[in-house]
Amino acid sequence: MFTRYLHTIGELGLGNAAWYVLARCLGGVGCRLHRYQFVAQRVAPQAMRPKVGSIVVRSLASAAELPPCYPRPPDIVRARFRQGGCSIAAWKGCELAGFLWYQFGAYHEDEVRARYSLPSPRACWDYDVYVQPQLRIGLAFCRLWDEAYRRMHARGIEWTCSRISAFNPASLRAHRRIGTVILGSATFLVWGRWQLMLSGHAPYVHLSGHPAARPTLVFDTASLERGN
Repeated sequence: MFTRYLHTIGELGLGNAAWYVLARCLGGVGCRLHRYQFVAQRVAPQAMRPKVGSIVVRSLASAAELPPCYPRPPDIVRARFRQGGCSIAAWKGCELAGFLWYQFGAYHEDEVRARYSLPSPRACWDYDVYVQPQLRIGLAFCRLWDEAYRRMHARGIEWTCSRISAFNPASLRAHRRIGTVILGSATFLVWGRWQLMLSGHAPYVHLSGHPAARPTLVFDTASLERGN
């Protein structure tokens, strides 16, 4: 057990490892603890890979276009489209290879009650980037991002921001490799209808017991844009 904890510290860092252990303990009594990091990355000026191979990327305009194997609950997908979410999907023949979601302005979190806002018209959110496990060594990931960057450039977007789990070492490593800028973090404790948020951003602390009550976290990327 001690060796496993040391390994967790090595992957997540001491602070996040402590939160992770607490989350595991609280899960045993019916509580959910989510801890997120918010990061920003510059929109790439050019494609990562030439457009070769059998991967085709196109938009998904509504929940009706999703294949039966789509690995997300239909109600979550419908809620994303209702709030203005955009999605592109990569296909290898008739097989869904992966997908990527992005949104301008603000979006509502899927896992907890929270709203993330970007006031700058030159920034957007990306979230739920997924590639089928058997295709993760191929070109699907790069093709998805190339198409996303092309669409973002068309809107004048310079920075794209992400929410990542502080308990996901693979995602943390991937974002470090591409040189992301850390914007902040937030921790959510959910027990039944009650939710407590602790964050380094205003409102800093938020307690709610109503489904419609959600804190808004605002991330201003103006300083990043001035550094271009």
